Amino acid sequence: MKLRLGTRGSELALLQSGLVADQLRGSHEGLEIELVEISTTGDRVLDRPLRELGGKGLFVRELDQALLEGRIECAVHSVKDLPSALEQGLVLASVPARESAVDVLLTRGARGLDELARGATVGTTSPRRSALLKSKRPDLEIVFLRGNLGTRLDRLRNAEFDATLLAAAGLKRLGLDLGDLCCTPLDPREFCPAPGQGALGVTARSVDGEVRGLLAAVNDPYSFEAVGAERAVSLRLGASCYSPVAAWARHEDGILKVEGTVVSPDGRLVLNEAAQGDPGRAVALGVEVANGLLARGAADIMTSAEAGD
Repeated sequence: MKLRLGTRGSELALLQSGLVADQLRGSHEGLEIELVEISTTGDRVLDRPLRELGGKGLFVRELDQALLEGRIECAVHSVKDLPSALEQGLVLASVPARESAVDVLLTRGARGLDELARGATVGTTSPRRSALLKSKRPDLEIVFLRGNLGTRLDRLRNAEFDATLLAAAGLKRLGLDLGDLCCTPLDPREFCPAPGQGALGVTARSVDGEVRGLLAAVNDPYSFEAVGAERAVSLRLGASCYSPVAAWARHEDGILKVEGTVVSPDGRLVLNEAAQGDPGRAVALGVEVANGLLARGAADIMTSAEAGD
C-alpha cells in the first residue's frame, strides 16, 4: 500500500514528517510512503501577526483541504498548531511519543528571566508567552517576531532583541548549533506550555478505517492521553490563537495530572487550575480544569484578548 503523507514545507516540518514516515515504515513492512509538501498561508506570510491573517488555522487549512479532497491520506502537524476543533470529517488519528513540552529562553548571555536587564526586549508573537512574560517581568518589552527557527536565532545573534522563547522540542529535533547563545529551559509549573506543545499529531479522514489502522501503530497512548487532556482545556475554553491559554498534562505514578492557565494580556491576572485522575478520563479532566478557570473569570480575560485590549 502507498500512503501519501501531507506536510508543510519548512525544514522542521519536513524533518518531523520524515520521523513519522520512518516510524510507519518500521511498523508496516512494504508500506510505501510519499511525502507531499503543501504550502500554507501561515508559512508564506511572515511579516504580519497571525491575528491579521486569520489565526492558527492558517498552518493547517491547506492540509485539511488536501485530506478532504483525497489528495493525501494523512497529514503531520505540530499539535500546538492544530485548532481546538478539527475540520468536520477529520480526526487526530495518532500522536507519536512526545518530546519535551517546555519553553526555553534563548539569550546572548542572561541565564534565565531573572538575569535579563530591566527593559530588555523579547521577541515573540505568542499571546501566551507574551502574557506569561509580563506576569513575571512587567518591565520587559515584547517585540514582534515570526519566522523559522534559524531566522529567529540569527536575529537574536544580530542583537535585534535581547531574548526569545522557543519550544525545546523543535530545537532538539533540528539539532541546531546554538553556539554562544544561552539556552535556559523554563519550569512548566511556572511557565505553562501551549496545549500540545512538543507533540506531533497525524490527522486522517474519520471514514478511512484502513489508514487509521496503519497510523495506530505509531500512536503512543501516554502522549495521546496527555494531548487529549490539554486540547480539552483549550476546546472547553473556546480558545483561539489570540488566547493567552496554557495547558500541561503528564503521567505520574499511573495518574494523569492536568494543569491549565489563563493570563490577562497585560500579565496582571493569572488564573491557574489543576485536576488529576485516571488517564482514561483524560478529556474529562481537561474539561474539569477548564470549568474551574471559567468559574474564576477566564471568559472575560479571553474576550479582552480577542478584542486586542
